[in-house]
Amino acid sequence: MFRAVPMMRLHAVVLAQDERAVLKGLGQLGAVHLTRAQSGPDTAPLAPIDHTGELARYDRIRVRIQELRKPLEMNSPAVSNGISTRRVIVPLLKEAEPSEITLEQADTSLRAMEQQSGDLLAHRQRLLQRQNELTATFERVSRYRGIEIPLDGLDQFSFLHFVTGSLPAQNLESLGKEVGDNVALLPLAQQKGQQSLFAITTRQGRSALEKALQQAGFQREMLPVVKGATVDRLSKEGEKEQEQIATELEQLNGKLTTIAAGFALPLNEIEGFVDMECRILDASQKFPRTGSAVLIAGWVPAHDVEALEQRIGEITGGRYAIQATLPDDSTAEQIPVLLKHSRLLRPFEMLVSTYGLPNYRELEPTLFVALSYLLMFGMMFGDVGHGAVLAACGLIALLAGRSEKTRDVGLLLLFGGSSSMIFGVVYGSYFGIEALKKYALWHDPLEGDPMHLMYGAIGIGIVMISIGLILNVVNRFRQGDVIGAILDKFGLIGLLFYWGTLVLLMNGAAIQSQGLMGISVILFLVIPIVGWSLKEPLEHFLNHAGGHRNEATGGMGSAITESCVGAFEAILSYLANTISFVRIAAYAMSHAALLFAAFMLAEEVRHFPFGGSFWSILVIILGNLIAIVLEGIIASVQALRLEYYEFFGKFFSGSGQPFEPFRLARKGKA
Repeated sequence: MFRAVPMMRLHAVVLAQDERAVLKGLGQLGAVHLTRAQSGPDTAPLAPIDHTGELARYDRIRVRIQELRKPLEMNSPAVSNGISTRRVIVPLLKEAEPSEITLEQADTSLRAMEQQSGDLLAHRQRLLQRQNELTATFERVSRYRGIEIPLDGLDQFSFLHFVTGSLPAQNLESLGKEVGDNVALLPLAQQKGQQSLFAITTRQGRSALEKALQQAGFQREMLPVVKGATVDRLSKEGEKEQEQIATELEQLNGKLTTIAAGFALPLNEIEGFVDMECRILDASQKFPRTGSAVLIAGWVPAHDVEALEQRIGEITGGRYAIQATLPDDSTAEQIPVLLKHSRLLRPFEMLVSTYGLPNYRELEPTLFVALSYLLMFGMMFGDVGHGAVLAACGLIALLAGRSEKTRDVGLLLLFGGSSSMIFGVVYGSYFGIEALKKYALWHDPLEGDPMHLMYGAIGIGIVMISIGLILNVVNRFRQGDVIGAILDKFGLIGLLFYWGTLVLLMNGAAIQSQGLMGISVILFLVIPIVGWSLKEPLEHFLNHAGGHRNEATGGMGSAITESCVGAFEAILSYLANTISFVRIAAYAMSHAALLFAAFMLAEEVRHFPFGGSFWSILVIILGNLIAIVLEGIIASVQALRLEYYEFFGKFFSGSGQPFEPFRLARKGKA
C-alpha cells in the first residue's frame, strides 16, 4: 500500500527470426516497459539495428492516409450511411487482418483508393472554385441589378464615360453640387455607411467628374468585362449556373460519401498495421544482438513475470533464455513506477500523479493524501446542504461517466461532499439556515472563540508535517542516504527540532520550573542547528575522501556556507509551513461568513414593497450557489496547495519515471 508495484529487471534472449513474433506477443500482453540496452561484452556485441529508413516509409503512408481522409471528411473508421465497408475493399486487403498486411499491399491498396477518389475530388474542387468565382462576381454586380449597364468595358464608348463604385453616404449631397449638369448620378443601395453610385458623363466631362469623385472619397469598383452582356443578363446566367453546380455538387458529394464509407475499414486496417509496424521497429532499435540472437531488456511487474515467460515460451517454441531479477541498491538505472490502488483510492492517486510520481524507492503517499485532503476540504467547506450537492454531482458522474477519469472525479466529489456533510453536522450548517444551527455538535465557525478553530487547523498541520518528516527519514534510509536521514533539514534532527520547539512553546513554563530549560534548548535547538550546519561539509569531506570529486559543487568553504544558509532556511520553513495551515480555519470562517452575508442581504430585501419574499428567497438561493461554486473551488485548491507545498515538500521528489508498457495498440483502442 505504501510502495509502488514491485518491478523486476528483465533480460530475454530470443532468436532473431522470432524477434517480431515475440514483440507482437509482448505488445499484446502490455506488461513490459522496454529499455534501451547498450551493446558490449556484458550484453551483446552488435549494436541495435537502425530502422530510420523503414520508419520514414511508414510515416509517409500515415501522411497519405490523413491526406485521403481529410477531403473525404472521414472522422471515424465506423460504417456510415448503413453501407458495409467491406463492399469497396481493395482485393489485396479483402480477407486480411492488419497483422497480415505487408507494406507493399498497404501501398498498393492506398494508391488504388487515391486513384478512385482523386478524379472525383479534383472535379469537386473545380466545381467549388467555379462556384466561388460566380459568388464573387455576383457580389460585385448585385447592387447594380435593374440597370442595363453594358459589360463590354465602360471605357470602350466614344462619347460617354461610366463610373461605378461607392463613397461615404454623407458626401453624396455635396458631390451632387460639385458636378455639372452634364453628369448623371444614380444612387444605388446603401450599406454600412457607404453609398453605391453609378455616374455617367461625357468624355469631355471625365476629368471634372473624376476630380469631384476623388474629393468626395469615392472608391472605384470595376465591373467584370463580358463581351455582349449586361449586368442583369450576367446575373441571371450566373444564378442558373450556380443552381447547376449545386445540383452537380450534391450528386458528387453523395458518390464521395459512398466511397468514404467503403474506404473506412481498409484505411483503418492500414493505419493499424502502420502503427503496429512503427512500434515494433522502434522497439527493435533498443536491443543489441548477435548474428542470430537478440537481447530484449526492460522492466516487468513482479506478478507478471510468470505469464510473460509462458507467453515467450509459447511464441518461440522454447527457443529462449530469460532472466528476471529484483533491483538492489547497486541498480543505477531509474526504475519505472507503477501505482496500483483499489477503486476507492484511485481518485487520490490522480492527485498525487498531478504533482509527480514517487521515486521507486520512496514511500507512496496516496493513503495519507486521501485522509488529509478529505479532512482539510471538509473542514473548510463544512455544510450539510452544500456537501449533499457535491455528493449528488459526484454520484451522477460516477454512475453516468463514460471514461475512467470522469468516474474518478465523480468519486472524488462524492468523498469530498461526504466530508463536507460530516463537518456541516459539526458546525450545524444546513445551507446556512440560522434556525438549524442549534443542532450543531460543536458550533458555527463564526461563533465562539476563533482561536479554537485555528488551533485545530494548526494541529492538522503539525500532524501532516510530522508524517512528512517521518516519511522523509524512512525514504532516506531506504535509499542508503544515512547522512541525509539524520542531518537533513527534514531528517531526524529536523524531527528533534520541530517536536522540541513545540514542546518548549506549549510547556515552557513547566520546563523552566524544573530547571531543564538550558538542557532543552541545547537538545532541541542547538544540536539540530549544529547538525544542519555540518551536513554539507561532512558530505563534501566523505566524497573527497572517497575520490568522488565534483568541481561543480565547490570547495569546503562553499559547503559550509550552504549548510549555514540551509539551517537558517530550515528554521523559517518550519515556522512558515506550520502557520500556513491556519488558512484551513480562515476559509472555514469565510465560507460561513459568505452564507451569513447572504442571509443578511435576504433579510434586507424581504422588506421591499413589491415581491419582497420572492427576492429574499432568490438572494438566499444565489448566495448558496455562489458559496458552493466559489468556496468549493477555493477549498479544493487550498487543500491541494497544502498537500503539495507543506506536505510533499518534506519527503516527495516527484521524479519517478512512469511505467509505460510496450503496447501495439494505443490506450483506448482495440
